[in-house]
Amino acid sequence: MTDFHGVFPYLVSPLNQSGEILTGVLGRLCDDLIAKGVHGLTPLGSTGEFAYLNREQRIRVVQSTIEAAGKRVPVVAGVASTATADAVEQAQTYERLGADGILAILEAYFPVQGSGIETYFRSIADAVDIPVILYTNPQFQRSDLTLDVIERLAAHPRINYIKDASTNTGRLLSIINRCGDSIKVFSASAHIPAAVMLIGGVGWMAGPACVIPKESVALYELCRAGEWDKAMEAQRGLWKMNEAFAHFNLAACVKAGLQIQGYDVGNPIPPTAALTDDQRKVLEDILISLT
Repeated sequence: MTDFHGVFPYLVSPLNQSGEILTGVLGRLCDDLIAKGVHGLTPLGSTGEFAYLNREQRIRVVQSTIEAAGKRVPVVAGVASTATADAVEQAQTYERLGADGILAILEAYFPVQGSGIETYFRSIADAVDIPVILYTNPQFQRSDLTLDVIERLAAHPRINYIKDASTNTGRLLSIINRCGDSIKVFSASAHIPAAVMLIGGVGWMAGPACVIPKESVALYELCRAGEWDKAMEAQRGLWKMNEAFAHFNLAACVKAGLQIQGYDVGNPIPPTAALTDDQRKVLEDILISLT
């Protein structure tokens, strides 16, 4: 059985002005991230601007990532929709392309009740034969997973992980206590990965790892080794990047960081605006201090 752990960067989706996916740029980024030690790749996470891509663009991003990874690290593809049937179709398509796992995200225009939320995620897991990671982020999701729903879904044979971006470490402890070994926890970068690792997490999925992969992997290794004093020292240093990530738009921040590092990933997708020159300077100074 696949064992997901460690640092999974949320990849950007590089586009040119015509809306074409820049597969060469994405492939180079994937190669470099793997060379720097990341443990997996996640296309179509929040930083991948999945909400602004059409079906063909999303498929191209996932396909290009799988081809670039070449089975060197697992690829966990993001699936997001307001409709259960569409989410199921996405998941099955990405599995056929060769994805190693699915990151399941629920979009909702109208609020969805608990039974509908549970059915959405359960339907995705029923439709594929690869592991499914639940994604929960109450800051962005109109309808979120409750602890009761998470506990029931954790009994599904393919729902083996959850990526929780609630910034609530107490909620994570509740998930771990309720679900035990039936579900493993990935954190977001937004609530200190080292703290989540300390309470039993297995890694994190986050956009900043695209621009500070080596430093993120080093932090993970310190946590795995139980060197908590050194881990927290490293975490305090990296927190400057997380503050920028939280202050600026997610994709705009990471795309600007990658541009500064020489990757021609293009600008964020409208209506999202690119960082201003002053904002880019703030980000550049942070990257210089960290890398």
